[in-house]
Amino acid sequence: MRADAGLRLALAGVAAGALFAGTPALAAPEEIQVYMDEMGAPGEIGLDVHSNYVASGERSADYPGEQPSLHRVRITPEFAYGLTRNLELGAYLPLATIEGGGRFGIDGVKFRLKYIVPRPAGQAWFVGANFEIGRVGHKLDINPYNAELKGIAGIRRGRWTAAANANIDFTVSGPAPGPASLEIATKLSYALSPKFAIGIENFTGVGEFRALGRFGSSEQSSYATIDTSLGRWDLNLGIGRGYGANADRWTVKAVIGVPIGPRR
Repeated sequence: MRADAGLRLALAGVAAGALFAGTPALAAPEEIQVYMDEMGAPGEIGLDVHSNYVASGERSADYPGEQPSLHRVRITPEFAYGLTRNLELGAYLPLATIEGGGRFGIDGVKFRLKYIVPRPAGQAWFVGANFEIGRVGHKLDINPYNAELKGIAGIRRGRWTAAANANIDFTVSGPAPGPASLEIATKLSYALSPKFAIGIENFTGVGEFRALGRFGSSEQSSYATIDTSLGRWDLNLGIGRGYGANADRWTVKAVIGVPIGPRR
């Protein structure tokens, strides 16, 4: 990494830390992103670090023992390992939180398996799927074991990138099971340069499958984002607004792609 890029990264880290620590106030999940077709090569290990901070959110708890999201920071390393050119294994390890009062906690682990349908070189569109399952602490979810099946589709055309995920979330086991629910996540971005793009990411809760379309009683959020890189580090940064049933009004998020292998 060049010295100037390293300096910019350090300054960005200091600024982010100041924002997280000094801002006065979703229940934001461990990751806030729209999945696309990025895959590690066979045998390659990758690392993305997900982080988000709730600047204005919910002070009360929905069930006894729940951790309020207000002022909370979530930090989640996501390790990935390329099994084949089209199949990737991932682990969110660990799911960590820093409460508003500063207490640090380890609150679970999740695993995923991602598949992108093979396509010829130069094809603009892509499709795939991701399955995720894991256990989280009681203070984050009343049901400890949950899973998600994610459909992935997108296209890159010139400076534009568009992608969508259909996320089906369901409880595997726990004291308060319910029907599966659907969320549609979308991303639209425009590259101002080869290393800098601006965009919009939307996360739209459609509702439980037995009552789809009840948007007012589902959680919604929209993020203004930038995608950039500093040397070999990739950055997705965003600030989002919650609405609908989402009591968390303002959230700052970051996904940091950490170079841990040799330059390819």
